[in-house]
Amino acid sequence: MDTYTVHLAMAALVGASLVAVSAYYMHRKTLSQLLEFAKAVEREKGEISEGESPQHFKKRRGHHSRRKGNGYYRRSSASLPDVTMISGGIDREEKRNGPIHVDGIPPGLPRLHTLPEVVILASGNSGGHATSAKRSGKLIRPTSPKSPVASASAFESIEGSDDEDNMTDNSKIDTTYLYTNGNAGPNLPDHISANGEAMQIAASSVIRSHSVPGELHGVHPDPIAADILRKEPEQETFARLEISPTEVPSPDEVEAYVVLQECLEMRKRYVFKEAVAPWEKEVILDPSTPKPNPEPFFYAPEGKSDHYFEMQDGVIHVYANKDSKVELFPVADAITFFTDLHHILHVIAAGNIRTLCHHRLNLLEQKFNLHLMLNSDREFLAQKSAPHRDFYNVRKVDTHVHHSACMNQKHLLRFIKSKLRKEPDEVVIFRDGTYLTLKEVFESLDLTGYDLNVDLLDVHADKSTFHRFDKFNLKYNPCGQSRLREIFLKQDNLIQGRFLGKLTKQVFSDLAASKYQMAEYRISIYGRKQSEWDQLASWIINNELYSENVVWLIQIPRLYNIYKEMGIFTSFQNILDNIFIPLFEVTVDPDSHPQLHVFLKQVVGLDLVDDESKPERRPTKHMPTPDQWTNVYNPAYSYYVYYCYANLYTLNKLRESKGMTTIKFRPHSGEAGDIDHLAATFLAAHNIAHGTNLRKSPVLQYLYYLAQIGLAMSPLSNNSLFLDYHRNPFPMFFLRGLNVSLSTDDPLQIHLTKEPLVEEYSVAASVWKLSSCDLCEIARNSVYQSGFSHALKSHWIGKEYYKRGHDGNDIHKTNVPHIRLEFRDTIWKEEMQHVYLGKAIIPEEVDK
Repeated sequence: MDTYTVHLAMAALVGASLVAVSAYYMHRKTLSQLLEFAKAVEREKGEISEGESPQHFKKRRGHHSRRKGNGYYRRSSASLPDVTMISGGIDREEKRNGPIHVDGIPPGLPRLHTLPEVVILASGNSGGHATSAKRSGKLIRPTSPKSPVASASAFESIEGSDDEDNMTDNSKIDTTYLYTNGNAGPNLPDHISANGEAMQIAASSVIRSHSVPGELHGVHPDPIAADILRKEPEQETFARLEISPTEVPSPDEVEAYVVLQECLEMRKRYVFKEAVAPWEKEVILDPSTPKPNPEPFFYAPEGKSDHYFEMQDGVIHVYANKDSKVELFPVADAITFFTDLHHILHVIAAGNIRTLCHHRLNLLEQKFNLHLMLNSDREFLAQKSAPHRDFYNVRKVDTHVHHSACMNQKHLLRFIKSKLRKEPDEVVIFRDGTYLTLKEVFESLDLTGYDLNVDLLDVHADKSTFHRFDKFNLKYNPCGQSRLREIFLKQDNLIQGRFLGKLTKQVFSDLAASKYQMAEYRISIYGRKQSEWDQLASWIINNELYSENVVWLIQIPRLYNIYKEMGIFTSFQNILDNIFIPLFEVTVDPDSHPQLHVFLKQVVGLDLVDDESKPERRPTKHMPTPDQWTNVYNPAYSYYVYYCYANLYTLNKLRESKGMTTIKFRPHSGEAGDIDHLAATFLAAHNIAHGTNLRKSPVLQYLYYLAQIGLAMSPLSNNSLFLDYHRNPFPMFFLRGLNVSLSTDDPLQIHLTKEPLVEEYSVAASVWKLSSCDLCEIARNSVYQSGFSHALKSHWIGKEYYKRGHDGNDIHKTNVPHIRLEFRDTIWKEEMQHVYLGKAIIPEEVDK
């Protein structure tokens, strides 16, 4: 080795030694300074101030240790000193005793103050219900919550778990993050400490599943990250919208509000409400799954009551007995109804009221948009905290679907092929004086099972059906043949509807398999003869068509003019007699129609259907009575509405007095045609189907919002018939707070998948960018609008579902955050107080 190499190695060794020694002494000096600083801080915190009693000192010392032990912190490297403890990084003496704050705002710029009021929603112990507590003068900065796994903002600290509390015992707390980027400031509520920790809040570190004890999915501790995301929230914070100063209405606005009040009070006088609410009749103590009815078609003989009824001027009047002259259940007469209807029509045409309602509706929409800007992240985090629930396993009800189109086209095709293969020799129809088997029917059509496909079936709506209701109705005929419709889609045929019964049971089976999807099927009573009711009830019972996922509505097609031309009717009175007299007979004497009596237990509503776009004459105050209506023209829509409403109102009063189930009035309205239809149903209907024409009348739209009338909307169906999808008002109605739900209407003609209701939600979510919270809120609305029993609703959406706002919500069943329902309820109450000029009386429970 040469001399140069040796000298170079020695120089490197000496240099490295000097650097190491210097680094050692610098590190030792730094550690000494840190230890001295820590001891000084401890001495300052442990000293008793002048004039302070030893008891007060102990109390203050204990409070400090609790805050230190319960705070949320982020781990730092064990090899590095805590940056908050370095004296050079913090201001001098004045900041030692105050909260540590790292200001991320460049010097010279003014601080931006955005301090909305904070609302604390404290979850109750039963079912996750919440109560609102408002602290005046206590403000917190709104932030978009970061990921609760990776950060420690004040919002997340409120929901800290016990595991996190235990980890921080006797540790130094890194508070640097808590005061950067606006996550928290010095103005914290008194229930939140300076490090973002919520005082006196217990959170569970274990997620308890809903399975039976001892099973695989019992009680298991979760990882910390999953625990933060999925634990039960004890509190939810959100930014409340408040507009101040309060707007004082002008004299013109006061006059308009008084008119709107009259309209709302007018509706209350007409709509049937049960004397005793369902939740008062049956108190649900255990909201677990109700036991299925083992014998849904069992008939227990009931005695005949003394009630006597007779038809007078198109409306049935009920008396205590045949000799009584006092009407038991009086209802508004036709002149009164049409007078009130004309009053509503004058109101919705008034310019000043239209302007006022348009302004209020736009304000509602913008309030919701602002709410989403401030609270959408918090709503999303609240949904994450609900274990097991998501959009797929919350209950959804198809609130508007016609039974004859309840299956999709592929299902119908498979069923037809199956019957043609298995039962080709079944006699199915009588045509032209000859009985034909199923095989002979297809031979007469020059078709075989191999030839059949979805395109040949031709039941799907296409461009040709737009604004052509007549062509849409022809789509009910498979392969364009009415005989195939009679064989497969009718219950009053030669085979007594056996094929349709089997097809219906297959659809029921699909619903049961989905578990979380329900349907309200609408089946027709035409009113051609009184025996129709008995035939329908017999078909239901003989084919054992019962499902816990299904209830029935009766739809009445408005086809008087057709039957009049055929010579079946002599006057409009005939259709009323054929529809309502059997219902009163079975109510007074169940033994007269035992099967109908059993079937009516599953019937929850009455509907009116047909093409609303047909031109009609506006009704006058003095219309001819039904027995005087003998011309061939179809009566106006509102004429049908009044006489169906009046007879159904009397029937419900009679059935309620005998302890029987009642039937709500839920017609089609506002799909097309005149605005009169929506005015008539505003007075008389509980809920309606469609309602898209509300977009044309801001006054009626505002009234429907204030009355929270349910709208079962079907955007995909409207897209095939009357209104392009992108022009559908559903998203606007939803933003403004109308009581809307999604429904399928006609899966056979409209939808392509096995789950048409999920398809409806999917398309709406994609086109209108609906969030998971939005979808779950719409699903919750569908359960509210439906006619399912109180026990089922209690199990599906919470045992106190009938209460307003978040008090009636159970996020563990609905997956709808309390934040969303608190906002909806608050805004609706503000609008009611606005309309009633601060004198609105709002009950704690929803309408019966």
